[in-house]
Amino acid sequence: MTDRRMWTPVDPLGEALHFLRMTGTFYCRSELTAPWGLEMPAMPDCLWFHVVTAGRCWLESGGGEPLCLQPGDFALVPHGAGHRLWTEPGVATPDVVGLPQDMLSERYSLLRYGGGGAGTTLICGVVRFDHPAAHPLLKLLPRVIHQDAADSAHADWMQSTLRLMALEARELRPGGETVITRLADILVIQAIRAWMQKAPAARTGWLGALQDPQLGRALMLIHREPARAWTLASLASEAAMSRSAFAARFTELVGEPAMHYVARWRMHVALNSLKEEKPALGELASRLGYQSEAAFSRAFKRFIGISPGAVRRNPEAASARPPLVSERN
Repeated sequence: MTDRRMWTPVDPLGEALHFLRMTGTFYCRSELTAPWGLEMPAMPDCLWFHVVTAGRCWLESGGGEPLCLQPGDFALVPHGAGHRLWTEPGVATPDVVGLPQDMLSERYSLLRYGGGGAGTTLICGVVRFDHPAAHPLLKLLPRVIHQDAADSAHADWMQSTLRLMALEARELRPGGETVITRLADILVIQAIRAWMQKAPAARTGWLGALQDPQLGRALMLIHREPARAWTLASLASEAAMSRSAFAARFTELVGEPAMHYVARWRMHVALNSLKEEKPALGELASRLGYQSEAAFSRAFKRFIGISPGAVRRNPEAASARPPLVSERN
């Protein structure tokens, strides 16, 4: 009998990137004239992105060194932190939420603001990653990621993507928001890939474990088959390691014991399912390998901080949950 695993591609890091599917929260096309400044509010569990299609500006987040953004540049603020954009030091930076905007749709606006000088055009977005695979990756990203199109090895396609995004933002044709979201998917993933190629932090911790030939396979199988009755011994066998060596290396790289990671991953999957599908709790418990709804509910509340029933009734309730145990470190 043919082992189906022979035909399973083993690219755990690529698979994690595949799960970075964004859901748009809000988009804004900004037509700005110097001097101008804007304060972007903190948006927990979200990612800000900014595309400069004309002109230039500065971005500052968390007291770090300001970044100069030129036409074609793409900047990410991965942790939803408040930050500022401006044309020159000392200019006022009012909260963008309080400025008059033309609402082109429920989740898309046009902002015209500034002092009448040189023009800058931005496409800004606030997006959320809902798949559980996104959370551990986003947690590792730096305060800001700056993708400089002029220095990119893929400058031509990036510029073409940005031009198409600018066109969709300007005309807002039917389906335009979906097109912008998918284009932003590509740009965000490319920016994260570029960061991973250069940053030492991308070769340690959870990302380092994904790139480890043995631990990466175990992580990929946990992600693909959360309901499987995993044990430390079965995971070690999949990784072709001894039980003790696997347990020690997993904890060293990932930062938590393997079985704790399995349980936490199941709860992330459950949280995502409750928000998107609202399945019956007994059905969801069975789908994730729990023998009873009560056992599932206890595990869910321990990891997420509230009951699964509360999330099923109000999907936004989990947004105010306390950090997971591993996220406190």
